[in-house]
Amino acid sequence: MRARDNHVGRGARHRRPSVVVAAVAAVCVPLMTATAVQARPSVPADPPAASVAAGGPATTGTDRHSVITWGASADRQGAGPADRSYRLVVRTSVGGSKPRIRLTNAFGEHPVTFASAYLGLQRQGAELVRGSNRRLTFGGQGSVVVPAGGTVYSDPLPGRLAAQVDLVVSLYVTGAQGPTTGHGMAMQTSYAASGDHAAQEEATGWTDRISSWYWLDAVTVETSVEVGAVALLGDSITDGWASTQDENRRWPDYLSRRLQAAQTGGVKGVANEGISGNKVLADGAGEAALRRLDRDVLSHPGVETVVLFEGINDLKAHSGVTVEDLIAGYREIVERVHAAGKCVVGATVMPFKGWSEYDDAGEAVRQAVNDWIRRGGEFDAVVDFDRITRSPYDPQRMLPFFDGGDHLHPNDKGMQAMADAFDLAALECDRW
Repeated sequence: MRARDNHVGRGARHRRPSVVVAAVAAVCVPLMTATAVQARPSVPADPPAASVAAGGPATTGTDRHSVITWGASADRQGAGPADRSYRLVVRTSVGGSKPRIRLTNAFGEHPVTFASAYLGLQRQGAELVRGSNRRLTFGGQGSVVVPAGGTVYSDPLPGRLAAQVDLVVSLYVTGAQGPTTGHGMAMQTSYAASGDHAAQEEATGWTDRISSWYWLDAVTVETSVEVGAVALLGDSITDGWASTQDENRRWPDYLSRRLQAAQTGGVKGVANEGISGNKVLADGAGEAALRRLDRDVLSHPGVETVVLFEGINDLKAHSGVTVEDLIAGYREIVERVHAAGKCVVGATVMPFKGWSEYDDAGEAVRQAVNDWIRRGGEFDAVVDFDRITRSPYDPQRMLPFFDGGDHLHPNDKGMQAMADAFDLAALECDRW
């Protein structure tokens, strides 16, 4: 039976009962264990993995496996200068041991040399917590060359990484030329510097503030096999546009805090795979969701459930996309997610009256698509973002209290309301 349509309702494919969990955000101490801080930056005890296939790190034992704790979808970025360091600030979701990073050169046209890579904890700005910055290796080596189109995982770093901490990945990149690979709209301040500063923990030299992540697209940890993750496939609303910069107030962040605070359920990891401007059917701002599904979602370890929240950019673009076109795209994604043994939650398309591209034709497509999402029966569950964010006085328009100002993107309150709409039990998947 489906729950009320302003929350996620579980479909017939699920066997476990639905449980609504009300929770407040949990604050975790931003500290790695002493083991991680004191470990020598040498070859880890686990078998090295200089280059791992798209499926991600393999299960490491009968009771533990790898789970993504942070993710960001890759896209083609402008040319990056050679001989430069990048200090990338990200927020973990689930905690675990033996953290790894994934570096991608998916959109590069030339090899990229990562002369050194470090993992530490943010104290403030570009300054790190003293003693937290640990060198990463790749197949036991301190540097790695990633070919055009390639991907590499670091070796596991000894120690434990806490949930909900500001993690810092520092990269010293040499020989970069041509287009780079990265995530353009991070809603998070990171830092860059000329020359090699990756090993240092102080902020000296990190003079350039940047608002994108480069080459880094995932961080994983090892945890109990009872723990999994949810991947959120979306556009600028999922990416966090109109939320407060540097405050982790995207709706995926609020959802992550709810999952960490919940006393039940095994889904704890959250991978935000939104790209601003992204579409289901056509390339443009990032590859279409249909094309990037494998790389940005299905390749990540530990993902149990996918939330599909896209479509607004297809229907408002005046490109002739029909209801049937979008439904066919949704169906293909659902089929591929199910074929991978995972569940998929469908999210209704939110109102956008007042946005410059709004018209009656696009609104008609939105209404029909939302009707299919709610009643089509193809998703394992549905979260009705349309219902919880629309104005009761003008249902084609976002509720002003949630409006970030452009009538399309919600503000922090709207983002929190979206995360609160989930029945967390519906994110648990029984397909395995």
